[in-house]
Amino acid sequence: EKVFGGVLSVLSHTSEVCACPMTFAIYEPPQVAVQPVPVLYWLSGLTCTEQNFITKAGAFRAAAAHGVAIVCPDTSPREVTIEGATDSWDFGLGAGFYVNATQPKWAKHFNMDSYVTTELRNIVENNFNVSKEKRSIFGHSMGGHGALVLFLRNPNLYQSVSAFSPICNPSTAPWGIKAFTGYLGSDQNDWKVDTSHTHL
Repeated sequence: EKVFGGVLSVLSHTSEVCACPMTFAIYEPPQVAVQPVPVLYWLSGLTCTEQNFITKAGAFRAAAAHGVAIVCPDTSPREVTIEGATDSWDFGLGAGFYVNATQPKWAKHFNMDSYVTTELRNIVENNFNVSKEKRSIFGHSMGGHGALVLFLRNPNLYQSVSAFSPICNPSTAPWGIKAFTGYLGSDQNDWKVDTSHTHL
């Protein structure tokens, strides 16, 4: 779809790290026709999909003017059958919390950390005319939490991070405790290493 001289695409692929189909959106500004462009990765919040940002943000005019690509992954695997995955809005589908699950029930599919930082990044960099050095990450709510954690855990991967109304200390918030217990187990010491930018 043509948007402000660039192209907005919504694409699906088979994910190795999530072991299921995954969907993401990418906006390519017009400058990709002549040179690799910087790329921003947007992480959405609870219950959202890749459609949230591309429908509501109104960011593509500025992205086209400044020559920046924007990539918007989904917030969790979708096409999976896991008992309890659709029981509540704040856990399971639409609520991946950008962690790699360690609990057996979730560990096969819920690996959003590795998906965003490795698999999706490689897909984007190998298939689109984006810079392999100039990449940054940002997000809102659960996605703001994810952006901060992934940035702090991978200091050489992203040039900058921005978080809009992030879940600042999810290990003390009810929905964070619920999610981390489900994905990572009951030992809260395990959460600090992987999930809390307050501790990082």
